[in-house]
Amino acid sequence: MVRKRTDLLEFAVLGVLHDSPLHGYELRKRLAGVLGPFRAISYGSLYPALKDLLSRGLIAETGPDPTPALSSRRARIVYGLTASGKERFDSLVQQAGPDSWDDEAFAAHLAFFSLTPEEVRLRILEGRRSRLEERLATLRASLTESVERVDAYTLKLQRHGLDGVEREVRWLNELIDSERNTPG
Repeated sequence: MVRKRTDLLEFAVLGVLHDSPLHGYELRKRLAGVLGPFRAISYGSLYPALKDLLSRGLIAETGPDPTPALSSRRARIVYGLTASGKERFDSLVQQAGPDSWDDEAFAAHLAFFSLTPEEVRLRILEGRRSRLEERLATLRASLTESVERVDAYTLKLQRHGLDGVEREVRWLNELIDSERNTPG
């Protein structure tokens, strides 16, 4: 499990740096946008990941930020993607296995869909839909079984969860139709 999170953070960092070099603070802000508002990246996770990517030659320190914050006593280090990092990201963005359908990973993959080949996007969307359809069947069965055993609030919470999954499946169907009907 730890490795999956490390891989997801590597993918997200490389993807964010694909656009332009950034210093740690800005990188952390953009990662929050990519990984979602409920998955905050601490500096305690980010900087060891950056150190690992530096040691593997996937990113490089491109020098201090030319416009350091006025209150900062030291210049911020800017990180940029190396050629090896770009190759690694290109390799990761082509992967469309079950890990890319998980709740956390799906959001990150979706954030980089503009850099993802069409056939890979489609596989990820279809895989995510399949995963959610399984979840939907489980939720429906659970709801049917628990109607008589749970209080009204728990039942409303279960129905709310069911509604959310149904909504996401409809949204995925729209994305899949759009992918199939949009040339190139």
